[in-house]
Amino acid sequence: MAKVAVVAIVGRTNAGKSTLVNQLVGEKVSIVSPVEQTTRNTVRGIVADDRGQLVLLDTPGLHKAVGKLGTLLNRMARRSAAGTDAICVVFDASQEPQLEDIGWMQRIAREKPEKVLFVLNKADKSPFFGEMFKEAWTGEMPIKWIKCIATDPTSVAKVADELFELAEEGELLFDPDIVTDYPRKMAIADIIREKYLGKLHQELPHELGIVVKTIREGEGRWDVKAEVVVNRESQKPIVIGRGAAIIKGVRQSAERELKETFGVKVKLELWARVEHGWMENPKILAEMGYLGAEI
Repeated sequence: MAKVAVVAIVGRTNAGKSTLVNQLVGEKVSIVSPVEQTTRNTVRGIVADDRGQLVLLDTPGLHKAVGKLGTLLNRMARRSAAGTDAICVVFDASQEPQLEDIGWMQRIAREKPEKVLFVLNKADKSPFFGEMFKEAWTGEMPIKWIKCIATDPTSVAKVADELFELAEEGELLFDPDIVTDYPRKMAIADIIREKYLGKLHQELPHELGIVVKTIREGEGRWDVKAEVVVNRESQKPIVIGRGAAIIKGVRQSAERELKETFGVKVKLELWARVEHGWMENPKILAEMGYLGAEI
C-alpha cells in the first residue's frame, strides 16, 4: 500500500516555500522571485515516487496585510493548514525570527496538529540563526527540526524523507503523472507575472495583476489574450516600457516558458489596463482567481 499525505507548506513571505515545493515536485509548479508576496494562490504540487504520493499545498506567505488583497492572501495561508494531514512550516533561518515566524509557532503550539515539520531553510547562509529559532519555540509538543537548502537536491531529498515519514498508507489521490492541478488560466497568469517581477523587481510588484481573458486552442498552437492590470495611470508606461520594450520582453519570455510548460506553441497577446483600486475590487480579484469561495 502506498503512503499518502496532503501537506500544507506554510510560513512567512519569501521564506523559500515555492522554491522548496518546485524542488520536491521536480518541476516548476510555483513561480519564484525575490519579491515578497510572489505566490498569491494556493498551488498544489504533487510528489510521486515508489513510496507513494505527497500533495503539497504551496501557500501565500504571511505578511502585514494591507488592503483587501493582502487580507485575502493571509486568510488563504491560514486556512490552507486546516484539514491537511501534515503541516510543514518553512522558516528563513538566514534572518533572526520575525513576527510572522513566531506567529506560526504560536499557532502550532495552540492547535497542536499531530504531524508537523519545521524546516530551517537557507542553511547555507551566514550567519545562520537556526538555534535562535529553536529557542523561540515555547510549545510543549515535540517538534522535528530539519536544516534545508531549498536549491540543493540532496537537502531537499531529506525533507521529502521526513514528509513521507508523516504520511499514512492509503490510495493515491492523483494520477501518478500529474504534478499539479492548478487551473490553467491562473498558471498562465502566474508565469506572465513572474516575468514582470523579474524585469521590474520592486518597482510596482504588488500593484500589478494579470487577467487571462481567453485561451483559444488551435492545431499545434494556443492563442492567449491577457491584460496587465495596474493601479494608476503613471504605472502604465512602466509596464509597457520605452518603445514597448518591457511588455515585448515579458511576452517573449513568457511564450518560451509557456511552450516548455504546456508542450505547445503559445502566441501571447498582452495589453496594459488601468483599474484604480483593483486590489480592493472584489470583481477584479475574482476575475484574477484570488477570491474563489471567498466571494
